[in-house]
Amino acid sequence: MIFGKIEYLNLLPFHLFMKRFTSTQQYMSMNYKKGVPSKINTQFLTRRVDAAFISSIHAKKQRHVNLGIIAKKEVLSVLVIPHDTNKSDTESATSNILAKILDIKGEVLIGDKALRYYLENKPRIDLAKAWQKKFHTPFVFAVLCYHKDKKLYKKIAKGFLKQKIKIPNYILKEASKRTAVKEKDIVKYLTYISYKLDTKAKKGLSIFYKEVQIRKILFN
Repeated sequence: MIFGKIEYLNLLPFHLFMKRFTSTQQYMSMNYKKGVPSKINTQFLTRRVDAAFISSIHAKKQRHVNLGIIAKKEVLSVLVIPHDTNKSDTESATSNILAKILDIKGEVLIGDKALRYYLENKPRIDLAKAWQKKFHTPFVFAVLCYHKDKKLYKKIAKGFLKQKIKIPNYILKEASKRTAVKEKDIVKYLTYISYKLDTKAKKGLSIFYKEVQIRKILFN
């Protein structure tokens, strides 16, 4: 079984859970292919990975469980740096489109580099906050999709949502060293991330797909 692994800080609790989960499942073997969201999307759509958190723009017609990367208000790691001209983030899929839906001009910045930029307190627009202000719903950036083994991924989703994941200090130190984000800032940042694809999140996802459809000429 091959899982597409995005090593952004927002999935740190999930990856920690998966490490524990696979170690307790007899006969289970999980291999990982690492990459940024845009790369993992391609690998999933071409079936080079069996499951992954897939950008919402590509997840619409895919099998998925009720697990995602969700911001109820701010997200801190999906930003636009205001400019007169637009610039997409090559690591992104959904966030580039989100900026267009919100008609926010500038440079899109996602992931850990965006979080570092946010922490420098430079001018920026938080896209999740702008979405919530306009549509009054959470924004779903990605959904856990799979090609097969439905029961397994339902079990994973249920187990992850059921547990409160405490991140050990040594894991935080490793993550801090890898991302150049202070440990205390990682802990605070993770409080902005939700994972349950509940009714409100699904409503936000439906609005996103509707907005994409309205602007289909722009996104073909």
